[in-house]
Amino acid sequence: MTADRVVITCPLHRRESWAQALQGAHIQAEIIVEELRSLSPLGLGPDHNAPSIIVATGPLSLQDRIIKRLLDLSIAIVVTILLSPLMLLVALAIKLDSPGPVFFKQPRIGRGNRLFNIYKFRSMRAEASDIKADRLTARNDDRVTRVGRFIRKTSIDELPQLFQVLNGQMSLVGPRPHATGARAATKLYWEVDQRYWSRHAAKPGLTGLAQVRGYRGNTEHEDDLLNRLSSDLEYLQCWSFWRDLKILFLTCRVLFHKNAF
Repeated sequence: MTADRVVITCPLHRRESWAQALQGAHIQAEIIVEELRSLSPLGLGPDHNAPSIIVATGPLSLQDRIIKRLLDLSIAIVVTILLSPLMLLVALAIKLDSPGPVFFKQPRIGRGNRLFNIYKFRSMRAEASDIKADRLTARNDDRVTRVGRFIRKTSIDELPQLFQVLNGQMSLVGPRPHATGARAATKLYWEVDQRYWSRHAAKPGLTGLAQVRGYRGNTEHEDDLLNRLSSDLEYLQCWSFWRDLKILFLTCRVLFHKNAF
């Protein structure tokens, strides 16, 4: 019986011996280093003279950032033009349905953990709008207007963010930006998992890998956040032009979602 991969767990004083034995075994061999678990390493650094672990990949390269920006502009310009009549009709419906502004503005955490204001079509009564997201939106929420229920269910309320893609604040694809007061169960998001801040290494997106996997809606349990976080970190570590296109295509399938209310 042969093996293609061997994983060893052993005491610290035995690791060197195991490493020497396995290096001549002609198979992929790994030794578990439990004390590194809390650092969530992504890999080993390239300098063999000074071994290190990679704990963050940093921003995309200049070339990749240019490619991603061109993709954002080319699609966002076309979609904004095509949907501008719809956005005008939605704005009119909001004004006729309830008093207050057409747009809802809320501080969100963006790239580099900096705050920025995200814009949506207002879907709640103006006096009941929750700027800090202290209260999760529930099914049949009495704060949501008649027009608001429709535009939330269809994700139309997010369309003003196309203009934020055009001005460079957001990207078409990336981790969705969260409100500062958002909670998973009873904990703030960053209290649930220390990796949370790593998801802000890129521009926030209109859609993302977590969303096309169905992880959207309220975070009533900690796992609701952890599922999104794992997808966001996977996206950042494995970005590609083609993956962005695939996510945009798959987004069309989740515009109408059971957790959109």
